[in-house]
Amino acid sequence: MDSKNDPDLVLDSNGICNHCNNYDKAYALLPKGDAKKKKLDEILSKIKEEGKKKKYDCLMGVSGGVDSTYLTYIAKNLGLRPLIIHFDNGWNSELAVKNIENVLQKLKFNLLTYVIDWEEFKDIQSSYFKAGVVDIEFPTDHAIIAAMYTLAIKNDIKYILSGHNLATEGTYLPQSWVHSKLDYLNLKDIHNKYGEKNLKTFPNLSFSKKIYYHFFKKLEFIHLLDYISYDKKEAKKYLIEHLSWKDYGGKHYESIFTRFYQGYILPNKFGIDKRQFHYSSLICSGQMTREETLEEMKKPIYDESLLKVDKEFVLKKLGFTDKEFDLYMKAPIKKHNNYKTEEYIWNKYFRIVKMVKPFTKIFKKQSTHL
Repeated sequence: MDSKNDPDLVLDSNGICNHCNNYDKAYALLPKGDAKKKKLDEILSKIKEEGKKKKYDCLMGVSGGVDSTYLTYIAKNLGLRPLIIHFDNGWNSELAVKNIENVLQKLKFNLLTYVIDWEEFKDIQSSYFKAGVVDIEFPTDHAIIAAMYTLAIKNDIKYILSGHNLATEGTYLPQSWVHSKLDYLNLKDIHNKYGEKNLKTFPNLSFSKKIYYHFFKKLEFIHLLDYISYDKKEAKKYLIEHLSWKDYGGKHYESIFTRFYQGYILPNKFGIDKRQFHYSSLICSGQMTREETLEEMKKPIYDESLLKVDKEFVLKKLGFTDKEFDLYMKAPIKKHNNYKTEEYIWNKYFRIVKMVKPFTKIFKKQSTHL
């Protein structure tokens, strides 16, 4: 990582950056050895107990990438019965679809595909281009999470398995690279300013829905890969040899749009090469050396012939001319905070919780004497 594309990068007195220190803090919180196995057993026990009389005991999303695909294998191996969903936003590569089909067929899992309304989604994505913000992937990520919550409630499922893990994804991306994936107010404001269509079917997570799902329905995300020994190279090897999975050549490159966004838009408009963070995570988890990653960084981020094909496809699908896209690439960059965000709502919420907390302790204490 470097301060050129991460203005919030901070080095401590030992020359260690805040991302590595955050990784170490997060790693320290994870159980090790026998404690890790005990924690995994506890997680499996509560999932199976909660779902023993139901068709599914958990829910998980699969994209066709390494992490989510390997998670399906782990879920099968651990005796779980997940409802597996795939979010189709219109940008799936043929290889992604084939990978999902091959793996789930061999694992004998059924698949529910959540297909989003393309015209609505296209309008949202176009509005993000016009807004000039960095996180153009926000609409997809937000909708995936919202869809999983909705389907979990619909199928009476309490636990959602996530492929996110510390080993390959570190803690969190730099704040200047992304925006909170749960901030629906930000999406709504951007779309209201630049969109043209009414959003009738787009899955969303408003502030009130998040409170309802977490505090009333008690839905819980579980990062299961953090409780096993997860090595990305070994995971890929197993998927290729046993489940007919094929590699994409880049993280999240199972989506054509993501490949173009990370491989071309981010480095050329925003000066961000996501390989820096992805490789840094693998260094922190001991799965690559710094020397190996520096050599990898010398390689082109995008194959020129593939870039030409992808660019033509993306522009045509979004309805952009070459001139319109060139103007976008040269247009000023805007921050997500230039638009409405939920930050002030959460700050107000936590202030209220802080004020109410002493009274709840009093009520609990009094109730013990009733």
